[in-house]
Amino acid sequence: MIKSGRILWFYFILVLASIIVGLASASAGATYTANPDNYLATLKILEPGTYLRLLPGEYKNGLPIHYLRGTAQAPITISGPERGPRAVFVARPGHNTISIINSSYISIRNLDLDGRRLPVDGVKCEGHADWAHHITLEGLRVLGHGNNQQTVGISTKCPAWGWIIRNNVIEGAGTGLYLGNSDGRAPFIAGLIEHNLVIDTLGYNLQIKHQQSRPILPEIPNGRNATIIRHNVFSKANGGSSQKMARPNVLIGHWPLMGSGADDRYLVYGNFFYQNPHESLFQGEGNIALYNNLFVNHFGDAIRIQPHNDTARVISVFYNTVIANGSGITLSRREHDPAYPQLVTANMVFASSRIHDAFLEGNLTGELNEASDFLTRPFAPLGEMNLAPADGNVRKHAKGNVRFDIYPDAGLDFDGDLHGKDGIGAYALGKAKPRWAPMLEIKPAPLKQ
Repeated sequence: MIKSGRILWFYFILVLASIIVGLASASAGATYTANPDNYLATLKILEPGTYLRLLPGEYKNGLPIHYLRGTAQAPITISGPERGPRAVFVARPGHNTISIINSSYISIRNLDLDGRRLPVDGVKCEGHADWAHHITLEGLRVLGHGNNQQTVGISTKCPAWGWIIRNNVIEGAGTGLYLGNSDGRAPFIAGLIEHNLVIDTLGYNLQIKHQQSRPILPEIPNGRNATIIRHNVFSKANGGSSQKMARPNVLIGHWPLMGSGADDRYLVYGNFFYQNPHESLFQGEGNIALYNNLFVNHFGDAIRIQPHNDTARVISVFYNTVIANGSGITLSRREHDPAYPQLVTANMVFASSRIHDAFLEGNLTGELNEASDFLTRPFAPLGEMNLAPADGNVRKHAKGNVRFDIYPDAGLDFDGDLHGKDGIGAYALGKAKPRWAPMLEIKPAPLKQ
């Protein structure tokens, strides 16, 4: 009898434990639905693995992501509807609309941010002494944030790492994305910025600031990391500032000059850079691989690799197609230092002033008006523009070009097709028509190889 009672008690404990674990799992994986009246209360109870579904409507009290912590296996997701009417967050005086403080493993999706032309940011990671890591921003539409050039669509002002910024539209902001801080003490590390449309900003479409020595924080990445900027559309065709306030479409600063992060690199590929009446399309320093991009600027310069807060270090510029009314590619080279190899090769450049101060090997260059001899329809309007090579004239210039297998997706062209042997420019030879005609829209994902 005693033995039988112990067995029953043992099974009772097992059943009770399974019920508790089940309840905990249900809570952790729960889905909550909220509206503009009750969403703030729901935010406070989110735990790892929970999903907050926001109904369509106008949300007037911001979205505070403060001290919310998911996990790598169970992130917290906050999302508006994927289709149909949207959840719209409207700006308030004195408050950034989505405010992020000391939070991690959070996914924010499918929201509209209406800035109402107030001097507040759309998304801001706040506080120099704070941090935010593994934040995903996806499917946001950020409009009306053009009060002045310092009003930003998406901004980080604290150490931030593991961010994914994907499939967002930022239109008419003062600055589209401003990642880091002007003093270099808020590093943006190991980020992925892909398939965004950033257009008609007053200042930068995107700026990632230079970095001082890395702070010591739990979970901050060590070793060699990369920030990837790929398959975005960056345009300043309209509305950009001029003279002293003019800014490139994209500017990326250097990594820490020594210690943790000194060997990090930027991988910038598959992007469409379009028009800037007052500045270059791209400017960078530090360690950069720039490849498989399209650059079109009928007003001025395309690419400048040059000092901003420090100097260019390890530089690879290859497989780009460039049309520019000013300088095509400018590389301000370091004095010879084998620790920092720099090369510019396998590009197609048609510009008033072609390639400056660069190791010149294997590039096809010509005057701006010669682009039509080598590209299919280089001066057609958006949606009809075709920068694929006119095969017969180009192939003889592409013999013996090197391959860059050390870089992710370097063997794929702008569309995601295989470059094949003797690649030159952003498109594979033999391609009559690109899969996607460059337009001011989110670039479609490449086909899987």
